[in-house]
Amino acid sequence: MMGRVSGCTPLLTWKGPNKPETGQKKSHTMAWDGTLSLFQQKASDRLLATIDAFVHGVTERDEFLIWAVCGSGKTEMLFQGLKHALNQGLKVAIATPRTDVVLELEPRLMEAFPNTVIHAFYGGAKDRFAQAELIIITTHQLLRYYHCFDLVFIDEVDAFPFSADKKLTYAVSQAKKERSLTVYVTATPVDSMQRKAEKGELNCAKVARRYHQHPLPEPRYQWIGQWKKKLRQGKVPPKVLAWLRAHLANQKQVFLFVPSVDVMKRLKETITPLLDVSVDAVHSADEERREKVMNFRNGETRVLITTTILERGVTVKGVQVGVFGAEDRIFTESALVQIAGRAGRKPAEPTGDVVYFHFGKTEEMVKAIRHIRKMNQLGEVELLQEKAQKQLDMSGEW
Repeated sequence: MMGRVSGCTPLLTWKGPNKPETGQKKSHTMAWDGTLSLFQQKASDRLLATIDAFVHGVTERDEFLIWAVCGSGKTEMLFQGLKHALNQGLKVAIATPRTDVVLELEPRLMEAFPNTVIHAFYGGAKDRFAQAELIIITTHQLLRYYHCFDLVFIDEVDAFPFSADKKLTYAVSQAKKERSLTVYVTATPVDSMQRKAEKGELNCAKVARRYHQHPLPEPRYQWIGQWKKKLRQGKVPPKVLAWLRAHLANQKQVFLFVPSVDVMKRLKETITPLLDVSVDAVHSADEERREKVMNFRNGETRVLITTTILERGVTVKGVQVGVFGAEDRIFTESALVQIAGRAGRKPAEPTGDVVYFHFGKTEEMVKAIRHIRKMNQLGEVELLQEKAQKQLDMSGEW
């Protein structure tokens, strides 16, 4: 993976110039002056307390989980903790499985921390040896580091390929110092992580509502029969076509997720002549992937058929979401929750229609809907508790 190595090739490790010892305060300012929601603030406060406990050597555990629903504004929750860590002289890395997330985070963090040296590392990055106080990096690139970081954030810890590649887990463990803190950030923790959090074995902050405080759109099932047979015949299941036409008539855009590139191509060929709007399709190896996604974001494309490559990180106002062939094994609970999270992300349009089109209901589909309902219920309880506390505070003032 990292290039040919022969017996006569020198393998080098490098330790940079003397750095300030951990605990020596530095001056890092935060330019972001936005306001966190109730749910975001609670998570931010718990993260800050965890980092402070680590700095002062009183923490009992070296891992922390931020379990935050899709569209909750996870990056902003990290800011106070990042500022504190940097001002304590900690070497910090924010790692993510995907290059496009690195490219998205870099300008946001540079804007938020204007006097902090920040560098992004990913396959193809120009300066691979730049030094920085805050590093944004793909998990693959962590293989280049050894016992370097005091604090490592892993964004979308359950995402492919990190969740499926033990080499990347190894890369994270080797990149951290022997005494370090790891913060996991995700909307869909793996089952083992969820169980540890529920039992109290893993320190966790749950964020059950998006920053606009509306509940997550709850998916619904729609049986469409033997869709594979229909596609081979050059037909689209009538219920899928009716659903598309209804939302397009309401001037909405549509995400249609499919289980494979072959299904994507067949569906695009079949659907395009049946709709009077622009239809496009995209997958991971598509050379025009960025242009196609940008066209969809700009509203030039009305229907985008996609593999699971776009299950995370894409925000389009008012988009409606369908999963075609939701019974396929590729659509795990995590994938289905993330896909549903594409809808209702903007405050102006906090709702959306999410449909699992299937030929047979699966356990993963049931678990995904149960997961979303549980977070919505938790969010409702917290909002009611906050409302009651405010009323109590007001009565106390009187």
